[in-house]
Amino acid sequence: MAPSSMDRRMADLADTSLFGDSPPDRGAQGAPSLAGASGILPDRSIRTLVQRKMVQAVDPIDASQIQPASLDLRLARRGYRIRASFIPREGQSVRQRAGALIDHEFDLAAGAVLERDCVYLVELKECLNLTDSLSAIANPKSTTGRIDVFTRLIADGAEVFDQVPVAYRGPLFAEISPRKFSIKVREGSRLSQLRFIRRNPTQLHSQRFQLSDRELIELDRTLRADGPSGLVDGQASIRDGLQLGVSLAALGEDRIVGYRARHYAPPIDVDLVGHYRIADYWEPIREESPRSLILDPHEFYILASREALHIPPDYAAEMVPIDPAMGEFRVHYAGFFDPGFGHSPAGGAGSRAVLEVRSLDIPFMLEDGQVVARLKYERLAEPVARLYGSEVGSTYQAQGLKLSKHFHAG
Repeated sequence: MAPSSMDRRMADLADTSLFGDSPPDRGAQGAPSLAGASGILPDRSIRTLVQRKMVQAVDPIDASQIQPASLDLRLARRGYRIRASFIPREGQSVRQRAGALIDHEFDLAAGAVLERDCVYLVELKECLNLTDSLSAIANPKSTTGRIDVFTRLIADGAEVFDQVPVAYRGPLFAEISPRKFSIKVREGSRLSQLRFIRRNPTQLHSQRFQLSDRELIELDRTLRADGPSGLVDGQASIRDGLQLGVSLAALGEDRIVGYRARHYAPPIDVDLVGHYRIADYWEPIREESPRSLILDPHEFYILASREALHIPPDYAAEMVPIDPAMGEFRVHYAGFFDPGFGHSPAGGAGSRAVLEVRSLDIPFMLEDGQVVARLKYERLAEPVARLYGSEVGSTYQAQGLKLSKHFHAG
């Protein structure tokens, strides 16, 4: 790979006059201290990371990138089609590992089509200069998962996807593999988001801040005592996290319970909103009696959870797949829920989780209410400045069964 503007920015990171290993309590432009409780960093702390140059970019970070508990990541100008996915070894850069796998390089300045069933590596505009108390975790954005685009974060020397180790200093890359639809992207497109985790010196680097089942039960009880619902609108099923069932009961008069992706549809421009007709890309699935659905092998479905969720302001949540021994399918590629999802007064109490379901090698029957996923709730280190919902122009607050924002019903 030839040197790029990202390479030059990474050279700047080596300048210790700009970045010390132990920053003072107050950093650039009088930014507040990053010391504090352990947990997921909220929006106000992410702004501090930017002000203190622990998060940098090829060009300025836009305020709209900062979500209640995450940072949207943008594609940079340079991309590569690669023959296979990979993970760099410890001490090895992404550039070194990718070299022999690159088929060709392309420029995203004017946009480029990423073909379905191919694998791409794209530089990200953002790079990191973390301290020894900070690490990060990435997820695809919800909109990305709803069009069946599989994307993962890769960092130099990180031997797993989507995880940035403590004290990481270096560039970030996105591995992108469109599955059902080809997509058009360009420099600045946002497909994934990053959460920052702060730990105190006594905590293990692998330790997460997820609530135990006992703590979840107590939180649900407290929410029900203070408001119209708990973690969900009905009775919460808590076992190794909050369990979610699939809804195969119609939510509207059209009797639609889900959508199956059509074959050979045109590419989707990821930056266009309300641009594409649903009928050109999706086949509706209507309620049957009994309420069940047979998943066809290797097909992609959009379904909804039976439960309406509630993420309280002091927590975030991550959806994790159910035990594979319980079914031949995978649910929810984009599994992060910001604080306030289903909570905002403007959106009402409770929002359905949209389930991105891919059947595996054999047909598999789902029944209404069948448990298909679970939520792990995580503590925030501090209160957020703005909750998910109308305060940040969120697309999916108070949602039922909802396709990605690219589509309209006309």
